[in-house]
Amino acid sequence: MIDLLVVDDDFYVAKINAHYASQVTGFRVAGIAHSAGPALAAVERGGIDLILLDQHLPHESGLSFTRRLRHLGHDIDVIMITADRRPELVREALRAGILHYLVKPFTCDALSNKLKAYAQLRGTLGETREMDQASIDLTLGALRTPEAEHVAPKGYSARTADLVSRTVAEQGPGRQVSAQEVSELARISRSTAQRYLKFLAESGKLQLALRYGDSGRPEHLYSGV
Repeated sequence: MIDLLVVDDDFYVAKINAHYASQVTGFRVAGIAHSAGPALAAVERGGIDLILLDQHLPHESGLSFTRRLRHLGHDIDVIMITADRRPELVREALRAGILHYLVKPFTCDALSNKLKAYAQLRGTLGETREMDQASIDLTLGALRTPEAEHVAPKGYSARTADLVSRTVAEQGPGRQVSAQEVSELARISRSTAQRYLKFLAESGKLQLALRYGDSGRPEHLYSGV
């Protein structure tokens, strides 16, 4: 079992990320923290294998916190989860030893794929045998498999994909719509709209945003790029 710590200053986002992670076989959410201080305390209590870490935290950034962990000798893996897309931050994150960088907002499947790849990576590196070059190359690329996140819906139809894409675009620049709205406007089932919206967002053809209600469950909203 891989124990992970979710660190995000937004209580709703932290709760949702913890829920997503808890659905992945082999992972257990050992705790949630909303700033660097409680996160470090959780690490020092022991039992944490992986941190899902937001960059924008109160008092200390996720990147600074990662560097502090390394300085203190804590050998814990980190996946950065943030809306910050600046190239310089990505570069510094890699230099700090962060394994992967997942951009918000993302789907449950996107996080699940990264965690499964991480589990595979961890298992491979845990083996005692020496690795050949092919195994090393495969291991280093384990977390960088975007094709796993862009699987077309079952029975994929380019015509339906175009219909969904046009329906969103016709609502105007920046206008966000839900799967239910697309379903009604395009006269297709809600489940079909949902599948194609998700695929188009993961393929970069639509933008996904999450809106959190009182229930804590995020509503997925889509707009043109």
